[in-house]
Amino acid sequence: MPRRYINQLAEREQVSEVYLIADKQLRANRQGNLYLQLRLGDKSGQLTGMLWNATENISKQIESGQYARVTGTMHMHNQQLQMIVTKVERVDPSQVDETDFQTLQSADVDRLARRLAELLREIRNVHLRSLAEAFLVDEAFMAKFTAAPAGVKNHHAFRGGLLEHVVSLMELCSSVAPHYPDIDPELLRIGAFLHDAGKIDELTYEKELGYSDEGQLIGHVVMAVSMVEHKARDAEKLSGDAFPRELLLRIQHMIVSHHGEYAFGSPKLPMTMEAMALHYLDNLDAKMHNVKLLLQEDTGSDSHWTSYNAPLARKFFKGERHS
Repeated sequence: MPRRYINQLAEREQVSEVYLIADKQLRANRQGNLYLQLRLGDKSGQLTGMLWNATENISKQIESGQYARVTGTMHMHNQQLQMIVTKVERVDPSQVDETDFQTLQSADVDRLARRLAELLREIRNVHLRSLAEAFLVDEAFMAKFTAAPAGVKNHHAFRGGLLEHVVSLMELCSSVAPHYPDIDPELLRIGAFLHDAGKIDELTYEKELGYSDEGQLIGHVVMAVSMVEHKARDAEKLSGDAFPRELLLRIQHMIVSHHGEYAFGSPKLPMTMEAMALHYLDNLDAKMHNVKLLLQEDTGSDSHWTSYNAPLARKFFKGERHS
């Protein structure tokens, strides 16, 4: 029997399938009765599962980051599909085809990594090209950069998501920059490459997605600024010239201002043409990815509209289904 992926499930469907336990929380309701709230995942998306009348013993049998066979029934709750779980059993990872849980396959990652290198090695400014090369030849950095997600929940929240987001953003920058002659397109491209580089150590992503201690205490913005400071010294060795101080400041400013607003956790507002462009294009790429996923995953209802999406504060029109 073929596998049922999360984005294929429908209301009232009986399910017995293996999923990754992306998150697990044992909670108590107002009456003090325990229940287990699960975040189930596969390569097609994630889903909330609720196991009522749970016990601490049941909770101890499974952990976040493990595979489990989950049995239950799909139903709508607040216009979103959930699974009412009746049984959950841990599964030996050796019995699992991990490609069922990888949003990006190895071939996709290799293709994106090649494109990243192409885009960076097209840069003609010797200092920017040397800086890019200092990162590209760092095998430890690149291994993390090609595996890390771009977020835990908000966007590109899957292994390889950071790479996919950055390449998409760099392509977007290449398309938009020529429309504004005052923008330095190569500086903008480097900003797109490095704006989220700190996430390689801010986040944890072996199986479940989460935050490292360093990520919780320092955050990816500060971490990326420090990375660039150190790599600028390596770039000097590659180019044989001192890295221009103002150029380094402009790159670091793009990093610290790419969230765009103080309310969004940005230490600084964008104050250069490149920083302003990076903020809006970064936000565009993230938001469009979120909408695409929402439309793809909201298949369990016959409604012409998706369920309400809290981060985007709206529903989206699906229209009529066509067979």
